[in-house]
Amino acid sequence: MLENLNGATRVHIIVGDPIAQVKSPFGMTEAFEARGKNSICIPAHVSTENLKQWFQGVSHAQNVDGVIVTIPHKFECYSLCNTHSERAIFLKAVNTIRRNKDGTWHGDMLDGLGYVNAIKKNDYHLKDKKAMLIGAGGAGSAIGHALILGGVRELAIHDEDSVRRDAMIKKLQNLGMGNVSIGSNNPDGFDIAINASPAGMKPEDKLPINMMNINSKMLVGCVITAPSVTKLIEIAKSKGCKTTTGADMFAEVRQLMIDFLLGTENL
Repeated sequence: MLENLNGATRVHIIVGDPIAQVKSPFGMTEAFEARGKNSICIPAHVSTENLKQWFQGVSHAQNVDGVIVTIPHKFECYSLCNTHSERAIFLKAVNTIRRNKDGTWHGDMLDGLGYVNAIKKNDYHLKDKKAMLIGAGGAGSAIGHALILGGVRELAIHDEDSVRRDAMIKKLQNLGMGNVSIGSNNPDGFDIAINASPAGMKPEDKLPINMMNINSKMLVGCVITAPSVTKLIEIAKSKGCKTTTGADMFAEVRQLMIDFLLGTENL
């Protein structure tokens, strides 16, 4: 895959803390190659306190064309961009950044659109459904936004950070497109249950959703990519549910990212 790696190779960086769990470097590099581009994606482990200084330094590297952003930097990186998509402006978060012609940076937030695309690929329709969402962070807020735009009738949001949760609910309510309210970890009465929190990355993590009240008619989702199949998804599958995993999400987000980074998006 790296046979043509040389001094002319264009560089894209994925930044996060932690970073060891991400699979983007291989997948993005593979996708660039499939598009006939001499480009690679490499990881960078950067703490929150060093993020601004790191980003300023990376901006001086003229062969760096883009930055992919993962936890916990999606909100902080919004302020480091000079221009934004409408979606990013609404969410005040970015997960993909490309260089403008004048050397400044343009950000977008593609997690939500990617996750909804993954759900639709699973032959599941959002219109008039009742959805619950665990997590109001960068990915969670993007998914909540995309679910509302996708036509869900109700969306209940649960997050241990009540300030973050309430701020997200208020923003989504202002869209006037669906009933958005405070939720819990109880999926009883919902059609869709999605975990957009980090719960499940570690073996000792508690289940973010009360799986006792899951039934086979539901779609259960999780954003975590490592492990590729979380305990949450394992249980959902055993109950006959349709499921959408972090890997399913990443497959869709990757295509959106590639188009965005290459400037060929039609979003």
